Amino acid sequence: MTESMSKAKGTSRASKPRKSTKTRLPSSQAQAEGSSPKSKSPPKAGAKAKPGAEAKRDLRGWRGELLVRMRALILEADPEMTEERKWRKPSNAMAGIPVWSHNGIVCTGETYTKVVKLTFARGASIPDPSRLFNSSLEGNTRRAIDIREGEVLDAKAFKALIQAAVAENLRSRAPKSKSPAKPVASPPKAGAKPKPIKPRKGEKVVLLSGGNPQIAKADGDAPVQAYIAAMPGWKRDVGKRLDALIVGIVPNVRKAVKWNSPFYGIEGQGWFLSFHVFTRYVKVTFFRGTSLRPVPPGGTSKDARWIDIHEGDQLSEAQMAKWVKQAAALPGWAP
Repeated sequence: MTESMSKAKGTSRASKPRKSTKTRLPSSQAQAEGSSPKSKSPPKAGAKAKPGAEAKRDLRGWRGELLVRMRALILEADPEMTEERKWRKPSNAMAGIPVWSHNGIVCTGETYTKVVKLTFARGASIPDPSRLFNSSLEGNTRRAIDIREGEVLDAKAFKALIQAAVAENLRSRAPKSKSPAKPVASPPKAGAKPKPIKPRKGEKVVLLSGGNPQIAKADGDAPVQAYIAAMPGWKRDVGKRLDALIVGIVPNVRKAVKWNSPFYGIEGQGWFLSFHVFTRYVKVTFFRGTSLRPVPPGGTSKDARWIDIHEGDQLSEAQMAKWVKQAAALPGWAP
């Protein structure tokens, strides 16, 4: 009986599988011992690494081909141009944006769904006789060229634009001669009232980039008239005609100068129109232009539309009057 029980116990212990005494090695150690960890198969010979989303947009399709062509023209125009990628961030898959520089940034190249955009860092200060700039026209510094699929840019005019941009960088960064130090004024006597600052007689208004008058920010008709009086050449007549037309249609119009531009609006409704001097034209902006009929021809933003008036253009005052009347009746723009 005892013998049969011991046999049964022995059989029971033998039937249980024994636990393995082997321990798993770390992958690096296992590799040293001869067992290789699982890994992806090596890339085939000649295979290229997949670029990020932005790089794909830069290098493939019509946008990539166009960007390559424009890059070649940029380097032809200025062989000393420096190329690099800046502003790497998740939104462009860390690929960055192509930047071309010579004594400062000349231009950048960006790819969007419908356009390739070339933005000139100092575009507002360089001549553009062929009118290649068609985007970012409202600012005082940058200008851009939006190129759509199938469009062909004038290569000669584009290279001239690049060379003008480089020349502007060199001019603006040239060392300026220092004027002699002015004598330090003696401190005012105790209790003395400060004298009000008055403009000097015959003092000229400073003209900013593109010939735009620099007028201090202020409300009322006086600063607007000061701006118009300082508009250079033929543009002054355009300013006078616009101001008279607006006042004639909207007698209760509110006026001000903001950001060195005359603004027109309705009290309590915001601003409906502004104009601004550029080198070759006067830009008239309707802040709710997309709601006007017909819609003014310039602009791609959500609400604003504009019309550029060049020297010699036959301004249709009848059409302008219709736009002003419609714009004044709409809720205006409040900065």
